[in-house]
Amino acid sequence: MANININEVNRIAAGAIFKGDIATTNDIRIDGTFEGRLYSEARVVVGEKAVVKGDIFCTFVDFNGTMTEGRFYVKDTLTLKAGCSVHGDLFFERLQVELDAKFIGKCQVIGDAEYDKVSDPMRALLK
Repeated sequence: MANININEVNRIAAGAIFKGDIATTNDIRIDGTFEGRLYSEARVVVGEKAVVKGDIFCTFVDFNGTMTEGRFYVKDTLTLKAGCSVHGDLFFERLQVELDAKFIGKCQVIGDAEYDKVSDPMRALLK
């Protein structure tokens, strides 16, 4: 595992509310409220008290919080942690679900080509 510089991890802190689009090449952690579309070429971590409404495009996601509506598009592994609550659709290469994770929506395995197609508009924000 590569060393990650803590200053290169983006963060939406507890108590913060962010509405809009985010595109980053680095990891991002959400502990507050996020509403919009998020694209990360790395890992997204959503904390236990975080609330998400929108679409997340990333390589990996560890989801602990609440998604009120939206979609995950995950190039590699989506992990739903114990106690999380997701009302949305999941598109991923690999799925890991811990005991007591709650999910309402559809699940679908997708490959790299399909991920690239749906994430291209968000990736374009980095240019």
